[in-house]
Amino acid sequence: MAEKGAEKAAVDVSVAQRTSIPSGESAVWADVSPLLEAACKDLGDGDLVHGDNFNLFAAMSALEIMDPKMDSGMVGKYYSVDEAVENGAAPVPISFEKTVDVQCTIDIMDHLLACEATWHKGHSLAQTVFSCIYLLRPDRTSSHALLHSYCRVIRATCKAVVSVVSDARTHETVGRSFLELKQCCNDLVLQFPESLEEKRKSKIEEDLFTMAYGLPLDGDGDEKCLSLLNAVEETISRQLRACKAQSSRRRVIEDVEPLQTNLDLEEGYCKALLCRLRFRKHFYHVLTSMRRPQGRGLELARKHIASCITELECVHKSSKFLRAIASGTCEDGIEDKTTASGSQPIGFDASLNCRLSAPTPPRSIKILSWKKAIEYFSKLLHHLDIICSYSLEPLLEGVLQFVVQFQKSQPDLVARAHLQLLLVQDGKLYGRESIFSVITRAAALPDVTKNHDIQKNEYIMQLGQLVINMLKILCTNAAWQRRKLGKMLQDWRVIYVQLELVFRKDFGEVSGIPDDENVCMKIFQHILVWVEEQTYWIASRFLILGFELELYSPSEYCMVYWYIYVVLIKLVEKKHIKMAARNDTSKQKVKKKRESPKDAAREYRVPPAVLFVQCQIFLVEGLTMMLAALKNEHMILQSPSPFNTEQERFIQHFELLQKACIPDHVSYPSFKESTTYARFSTLVMYNYFKDAQRIAKEVKSSFSNDPEKLAELRKIEQVAEHNSIALNLICRVGALDRSLKVSFEFSHHPYFATAVVKRS
Repeated sequence: MAEKGAEKAAVDVSVAQRTSIPSGESAVWADVSPLLEAACKDLGDGDLVHGDNFNLFAAMSALEIMDPKMDSGMVGKYYSVDEAVENGAAPVPISFEKTVDVQCTIDIMDHLLACEATWHKGHSLAQTVFSCIYLLRPDRTSSHALLHSYCRVIRATCKAVVSVVSDARTHETVGRSFLELKQCCNDLVLQFPESLEEKRKSKIEEDLFTMAYGLPLDGDGDEKCLSLLNAVEETISRQLRACKAQSSRRRVIEDVEPLQTNLDLEEGYCKALLCRLRFRKHFYHVLTSMRRPQGRGLELARKHIASCITELECVHKSSKFLRAIASGTCEDGIEDKTTASGSQPIGFDASLNCRLSAPTPPRSIKILSWKKAIEYFSKLLHHLDIICSYSLEPLLEGVLQFVVQFQKSQPDLVARAHLQLLLVQDGKLYGRESIFSVITRAAALPDVTKNHDIQKNEYIMQLGQLVINMLKILCTNAAWQRRKLGKMLQDWRVIYVQLELVFRKDFGEVSGIPDDENVCMKIFQHILVWVEEQTYWIASRFLILGFELELYSPSEYCMVYWYIYVVLIKLVEKKHIKMAARNDTSKQKVKKKRESPKDAAREYRVPPAVLFVQCQIFLVEGLTMMLAALKNEHMILQSPSPFNTEQERFIQHFELLQKACIPDHVSYPSFKESTTYARFSTLVMYNYFKDAQRIAKEVKSSFSNDPEKLAELRKIEQVAEHNSIALNLICRVGALDRSLKVSFEFSHHPYFATAVVKRS
């Protein structure tokens, strides 16, 4: 019956009248609704109409017709920009009443600011900034000086930002990467399909941020955007001065036509426009100044950043005036509005650019509110100011410390891209220092070695490229950074092996050649030690980022802290060797004589940098043993996964480290051997937390000029103190009171947990 009904409906289809695309010789519109209705009636529950080549993957990738989130070909209100313009969607002037025209122009400016912030957060340019019809047809605004100049500087700003992010080549997504999600779900999934993972990788590496898809980023005359903006700013400044002169009954020196017709609102409108125009001008100067080579424009950029912050505060203050005069605007829901006045802006339609977007279903996005956009730009300017105030530290260790500290504030993509371009320019650090000289300085070699011909060695050049890649990776978001650092570990391990083979081939046994007879040999020795030290630093960074990304469950803290412990042991060992070599070199220069071994022993002191790491070692060792003892004595709630054993989770978390043999001879059995017999009866005899606390107090004075290290030591001291108290409490009461429950929080440190003891 349904089949006959469908056939009848197919015969009786009628031609539909549509004004936008009329029927003709090559286009006939037919109403297929009866056909679809008849087909639907024939379907039962759970039935699906599909072709012979149907599969689940195709279904997941299919477009759902007429769904705004999925149907990229769905037409919105207009088919094209020209049709939108013809129908008055973006009038010029916006209104023949000047007061309304000014108000609407300010609304457009505010909405563009919200769109720009949304774009910076990772959405496409087509769906955000270039949803503005005025930007899509630049020539139409030439008769409206205010709007025209603002649109010009917006396009120029977008072009500058796209250039920064493209040159940085971060290739990152805004959200957490798929591989990190895989690790998060390791308690739920027994086996992850690698083919699906590989397909998803390609999607992760898409960077919608820099895709313009033919949008008019390069408008004719945009290079003169600042001169146009300055001219408009000067005109409005004169109008403001004239308004103030009239209000104070002073004589007006020049005859200036007012901005709009309502003189009571003149001053407020002039101020609202001026702060928006000046913010745009200074922000564009910030972007261009920071792109100057070798950091030459950083000081100038800081001045413009300060001006940007001042103008942004004025923009925020203007909202009270604009909201008060906006007709028909209520306070309800003002927090979600994209304009300061709360009014709907004129001249925007995101659906016009659907065909210019990526060949995938368009993302359903929500433009940030105006207030959140203000907050975003305040945060961005703060981060750019931190970058500009950086002293361009020539020591690699200082560079790494700065980048890691900077990343703690969770900067967004634009700020990270600027940092990367500052650090690496033309294959050099800051565009000044050759990477080989950076390596020799980091390896505690004398400055005279930075021009040695050994830098032309193939493997030394590869090592230099690894350093550059590491700096670039450290400037990406946490998820992408962790993924790439994990993969990079094997490269560092391989380059170490290659350098070691070259060293043995060229110099044979080290014991046969005095150190001071061959400069080349000494360079190799120092670099080999430094490569190992840097490899373990990368490994520790990889493990610590797991806490930031919340990849570890409480039941896995023990194995994670144990692995951090064995990595830090190796790190401090290599750091100690390097610093000892540096001290020996400096002592040889001054040719200082030692009278006896006792004098030498008294003279030697453990370097503060080594003690700093040693402090962390005691802390993670204490946490490892405490967690192991809690597990062994059944004092902590364990929730074993029905899918993954502890060994499988160990492999999942540390697979990349194990492949790179970091450290050597470390495996799951060695972890079990270290923790199986941990008991509180033995822990109370040797309290690792007290040692960590003691070293933290002692070494503080050595970092009095380093506020970041000092703050880190204070946090470590707090964690050690609280955990020491918790350990003593558990040892005294735990065996007698089984109602005690122990949990762990990150209240004092982002990745060193603090034990919390409570009665259940």
